[in-house]
Amino acid sequence: MSAYRYVIIGTGRPHRTEDSTGFGMAHAHYPAFQQTGKVHLTAVSDLVESRSRFFLEKHQTDAAYYADYQTMLSKEKPDIVSICTWPHLHADMTVAAAEAGAKVIHCEKPMATTWADCKRMKAAADKTGALLSFGHQRRHIGVFQKTRDFIQQGAVGELVQIEAEVGDMFDWGTHWLDMMFYYNAETPAEWVMAQIDSRTEKSIFGAFMENQGICYFKWRNGVRGILVSGHEAHIGCVHRIIGKNGTIELLSERKLRISTHQNPAWVEIEIPQQKPESFLTADDVVRQLDEPGHRCLVSANYAIQSTEVIFAAYYSSLYRGRIDLPLQHPGNALIEMLQDGSIGPNRKKLEN
Repeated sequence: MSAYRYVIIGTGRPHRTEDSTGFGMAHAHYPAFQQTGKVHLTAVSDLVESRSRFFLEKHQTDAAYYADYQTMLSKEKPDIVSICTWPHLHADMTVAAAEAGAKVIHCEKPMATTWADCKRMKAAADKTGALLSFGHQRRHIGVFQKTRDFIQQGAVGELVQIEAEVGDMFDWGTHWLDMMFYYNAETPAEWVMAQIDSRTEKSIFGAFMENQGICYFKWRNGVRGILVSGHEAHIGCVHRIIGKNGTIELLSERKLRISTHQNPAWVEIEIPQQKPESFLTADDVVRQLDEPGHRCLVSANYAIQSTEVIFAAYYSSLYRGRIDLPLQHPGNALIEMLQDGSIGPNRKKLEN
């Protein structure tokens, strides 16, 4: 079998190196896809040529460089595209890759900065048949998979509630909401009620975040979800899964503990990660081409559901009420509230 043609949009610079503006996720994507032994990097694209030249030298590849990603897509006709840019650029790049005939598009998270763009990305992939996935690689971490196994085996009984703490709902929260859906068998959400506080204009990779928030939601199977974010968002663990017969707490990305009604004393379990989750993710994504019909764990079919909860949470804060899904508001209510001064540093302070 000949290698799949692979290109990268957005090489960036490695995290915490000179001129770095982010995590430089291309430097993680490429080794992960390369180790599958099934891809050949034919080209990279970045607006700043020096970044791509650095990337090509660092990884010792003779891939071509393009300043314009659309030209690259047109000329290289790739099978697999990695999109490693900031969130506000994801939608146009994903649509372009799908329309250029890419078979697989693996995009960094979060999906996009508006709900309309998220749906546009998914629609473009569905229309062309492209297999779209996102960087929710924590689904391939052993401790989270063990937790899901415990849930499916009924170790804590019927699910009641899933809780999580996180720095923000959008950049980091996209991981934890995704994991909450993973634990609950990808069940669609039914409604969302949330509140956020933004006393400063906080942004990560060009996308605005809340300073503090709470998102309370219900899945269609009756299970409830609670995500607390930002300031003083401490629940005593990373994730907490409450069942009718016990509780599981994730203490880190390598350790969990479980308590059941039959055995109430906490039992700690450490799960070493045998292979990097990024490598397992790339294996899973490429497997879709080798095995038609296989849906990878980081598929857009899963990401779209948890992402909808993020934008519904922001809209709930604007609307000041429960938001029934599917979400109809196309934008990003956090940005809209920052712009009109209803939240953020320009908001009028309430008098005691």
